[in-house]
Amino acid sequence: MTLITLAAVLFVGTHLGISSTGLRMRLVGALGERAYLVLYSLVAAGTLSYLIWLYNELPRYDYLWLPSPELHTVAKVMMPVALILVLGGFLVKNPTMVGAERLLADGSGGDLAKGVTRITRHPFQWGVLIWAIAHVLANGDTVSVVFFSAFGVLAALGTIAMDRKKAAALGPDWQAYARTTSNVPFLAILSGRNRLVAGELWLPVVVGLAGYAALAWGHPWVSGVRIL
Repeated sequence: MTLITLAAVLFVGTHLGISSTGLRMRLVGALGERAYLVLYSLVAAGTLSYLIWLYNELPRYDYLWLPSPELHTVAKVMMPVALILVLGGFLVKNPTMVGAERLLADGSGGDLAKGVTRITRHPFQWGVLIWAIAHVLANGDTVSVVFFSAFGVLAALGTIAMDRKKAAALGPDWQAYARTTSNVPFLAILSGRNRLVAGELWLPVVVGLAGYAALAWGHPWVSGVRIL
């Protein structure tokens, strides 16, 4: 339990501690942008690989709650939503993506929100958070709770860190986009700053459900557990 907790802290801490603090700029200044990206990618891959390896190696003895058909059903309902957000986020232009800041350069930030970004400007991160919560609920053992919570915490804090970075780097261009979108799903819509457009959501829904079907089919080979 101690090992997986330390690995989870290392995974989350290195991601947020390097990319979301002043350390990033110091490293870029010392190494250059390309070398920094290589270093960051190696650290990210290394901490992720170690966390996954531990998760697969450690036994599941201690349970905070026992798995149940009811909790598995909840997870199955949550997972299509997660896939719709994750995959739907790649179907639209989104200035929160790495290297996509140029999308705001022409001052059209207020018109960029389309599809799932009307729901949240961070669809990938919220999809990962929903995925993590679903798997925490479905498993219940302490190793799984720590493992999947690490991804959930990183996704949740990542949205906040990303908003701060974009606001500092892009200023008024970012504010125009932020005013018409929200971090928390549906908040911009409920507050009247945006609206759902059904015609923009059919493709994310179809792609997300297809992704869920593919994931469900391949799940036994990934984890050894059938989910359908």
